[in-house]
Amino acid sequence: MLRSCKSVLFFIATFGLLILLGCADESDPALVDEPEVPEEPTVYVQLPPVQVAEGDGLPEILPANLKWVTNDEDPTFASPEAKRGGVFRTWMLSYPLTLRLVGPDSNGSFAGYLRYNQFSPVTYHPETRRPIPSICTHWAFGEDGRSIFYRINPAAKWSDGEAVTADDFVFAVQFMRSKEIVAPWYNNYYTERVRDVKKYDELTFGVQGADSKPANEMHANYSFGPKPKHFHQLSNKWLEEYNWRPQPTTGPYHVGAIDKGNYIDLDRTQDWWGDDLKYFKNRFNPDKVRVTVIRDENTAWNYFLAGELDVYGIVQPEYWHEKAQGEQFDRGYVSKYWYYNKLPVPSYGMYLNTAVPLLGDRNIRLGIAHSMNMQKVIEAVLRNDYERLQAFNLGFGDYDNRYISPRTFDLKRAEEHFEKAGFVERDNQGILIRRNDDGDVEARMSFRVTFGTPAHKQRLVVLKEEAKKAGVELQLHLLDSSASFKQMQEKKHEIAWMGWSSSGLSPRYWEHFHSVNANKPQTNNITNHANPDMDELIMEFRASSDLDRRIELAHQLERMVFDSAVFIPTFAVPYTREAAWRWVVIPEWLGTETSGSLHNTQALSSGLFSSGGLLWIDEDLKQETLAAKDAGEMFASVQILNTDHKD
Repeated sequence: MLRSCKSVLFFIATFGLLILLGCADESDPALVDEPEVPEEPTVYVQLPPVQVAEGDGLPEILPANLKWVTNDEDPTFASPEAKRGGVFRTWMLSYPLTLRLVGPDSNGSFAGYLRYNQFSPVTYHPETRRPIPSICTHWAFGEDGRSIFYRINPAAKWSDGEAVTADDFVFAVQFMRSKEIVAPWYNNYYTERVRDVKKYDELTFGVQGADSKPANEMHANYSFGPKPKHFHQLSNKWLEEYNWRPQPTTGPYHVGAIDKGNYIDLDRTQDWWGDDLKYFKNRFNPDKVRVTVIRDENTAWNYFLAGELDVYGIVQPEYWHEKAQGEQFDRGYVSKYWYYNKLPVPSYGMYLNTAVPLLGDRNIRLGIAHSMNMQKVIEAVLRNDYERLQAFNLGFGDYDNRYISPRTFDLKRAEEHFEKAGFVERDNQGILIRRNDDGDVEARMSFRVTFGTPAHKQRLVVLKEEAKKAGVELQLHLLDSSASFKQMQEKKHEIAWMGWSSSGLSPRYWEHFHSVNANKPQTNNITNHANPDMDELIMEFRASSDLDRRIELAHQLERMVFDSAVFIPTFAVPYTREAAWRWVVIPEWLGTETSGSLHNTQALSSGLFSSGGLLWIDEDLKQETLAAKDAGEMFASVQILNTDHKD
C-alpha cells in the first residue's frame, strides 16, 4: 500500500537556490505538522499613578499666589479673506507603516500630519515668538522655576466629541511612561524630564520638569499635549491593536477615509472648538486634505502638472530652474514662490554609525569627511542655490557656535588620516585596503550609504565619484522612505544620508549624542555616539537655567560633535520654494518669518511656531482656471521672490 509523501522545499535567498529534498515517511516526526500555538491572551494594563522621584513633586493644593497670564495682544497673521471649503490634494512617497504616534515605525513622514493635529497647551506666535493660547487659555509659573500650571479652554474637545480634561494630561504621562508603547525615548523623557503632573480640577493641571529653564523656554521644554484617556486601553497587544486605529485629535483635522497603500484623508472636524479663537480663526480652511501615495517624484510632478495635485515643493534646483517652466507657468495657471524664513536649520548630513567596526575609528571618520566634495555638489548639482551647513545645530541665535567650519574636500588630509588607520594600499579598483600581519586583506574602505529620497541620488553620485579619488567606495542604497528611516532607527545602516528637522528655542543634544541612547533601536542617536565627557556636559546643559551658561555649554557641545566626526554636515536651505495652482490662495503677505512652508494645512509648519494653515481653496478661481486652460486663454504669470526675512 502506498503511503502519502511530503516534499520539503527550501528557498535560500542568499544564493537564489531551490532545493527539493526527497520524500520521507509521513510518520517522520520532523514532517508532522506542528500543533497550532494558541494565541497569547490579551492582558490589559492598569497604569499606576504618576510616580514622583524623591525630592520632586508638585504641591498637593494649587498655590494661591500664582500669577495667571495669557496673550491676546499679539497680532493675527491669517487673512480675513480666507474661504472655507474644498479639498487640498497633496502626496507622500510611501504609505505609513503605522498610524500610531509612538512606538516602532511611528516617525515616518505622515506622522507630521498626525502630530500637528495634536495640540499642546500653548504654542508660539510666528512673529513675536511669544507664547499664545492653544488648548489652554492661561498659564502660571511656579516658584521653583521648573513648574507650570495651565487652565484648559472649557470648549476644547477631541474630534470624537469628548471633552479635553486634566485627566487627559495626567494620562499622557502615565501612557508615555508605560512599557507597552515600546518607545524608550518617550519612556525616558516622561520619567527623567517630565517629573510630575497633577490634576487640580477638571480644567486645571500642573507640570513639573526636571530643571529650571529660562522663562521663554519653559513651555518648549515641559509643555506636552494630552492623550485621550477614553480611547486608549493599554495591553500586551497595544502595538498591533492600535497600529491602524487613529487616535482622536484636538486639532482641526482627524483621519478620515483610508485606502491602504493608496491614500489617507484628513477630514476637518465639524464645528471644531477652535474655529473662532483669535489665533485660529481663518486658518485650516479646506474641508478635506487628501494625502496620496505616489512612490516616484517624477510621477508626482506629472500629477501636479496635470492639476491632480494642488501644490509641489520645488526647493530642489532642478525643479526651480528647469522643470517649473512651460505652459502652466507661462500662462499663469501655476504660480512660483521663493520665500526666505528665519528658522532653525534641519541637521542634514551623513551620519556615521560608529558600531560599524571601521567607522568606530575616528581617523577613518575624519578621512571620510575630507573625502566628501560637498562644494562640487553645491556648484554642479545644486546650482549654488544651497549653502554648506556649518554645524549640527544652526539657527538658534546666540546658541549657535559660529566658530565652527565644516571639513572641506582635501585629498592630502584624507590620506593622512587613512594612513593612521593602517590604510596605505589600494586594490585594483583604486579603493584603499588594509592587510593583516599575514598579508591578507582584512578591511576595505567601502561603505553603504542608505537614503530614502530618490531625487538625492544625483548628489550622492557626485560624492561617490569624488570619494574614489581618496580611495573610498560609497555603495548607494536607495530604499523606500519609510524603510530607509526604519533601517536607521534600528541602527542597521552604515552611513545614513538624512536630516533631522530642528525646532524649539534651543538646540538638543541628549537625543542625538548621549550614550544612553547609543546601541539601542528606536532612538535618535543613529551614530551610536558615546562619550562620557560629553554626557556630563549634555546633562548640565539640560539642567541649567542660566542663559549665559547654557550658551557657553551649547558652544562646547557643538565643538565636541564636530571633533567626534560622527556627523558630516551637508547643505542648508534658509528658504522655501513652492509651486501652486492658481486656485490655492495664500495671504498677500505670503507667510511669516517662521513659515517653513507657505502651502500647508498644518498648525505648525515649522515644528514650534504656529505659522501654518494659512491657505484656502478658491473654487471659483479653480473653475475659472480650468476653463481658461481648456480654451487656451491665459493669465499673467506669477513668480515671487520675497527676501524680507533673509539674513
